[in-house]
Amino acid sequence: QVQLVESGGGSVQVGGSLRLSCTASKYMLGSYYMGWFRQAPGKEREGIAAISWGGATLYADSVKGRFTISGDAAKNTLYLQMNSLKPEDTTMYYCAAGRSGLTRTQRDYSYWGQGTQVTVSS
Repeated sequence: QVQLVESGGGSVQVGGSLRLSCTASKYMLGSYYMGWFRQAPGKEREGIAAISWGGATLYADSVKGRFTISGDAAKNTLYLQMNSLKPEDTTMYYCAAGRSGLTRTQRDYSYWGQGTQVTVSS
């Protein structure tokens, strides 16, 4: 069974940086599309970044230029480097894997991690 485990969340001040990691229980980065999502209480889950095994990337406008998605296939690990963090980035972040293409759509992903909390304070 595939498992995705996120880590790296925490508390940071406005303008600071965090790097989230997502480690997969099996080799996935070479055959799955991987994505990062976030979900605030009472809101829909938002796809913010995605990457293909060929290295193509896709970003939501809200994070473009500040966040970078990348992967290390040898470590089965997906990353999300988050810079210039804002209070509105405060929420739970989830990684996901799927085979439906390079999208930011939740239904296109089959496997999900448990999430990691990011809190940005001013």
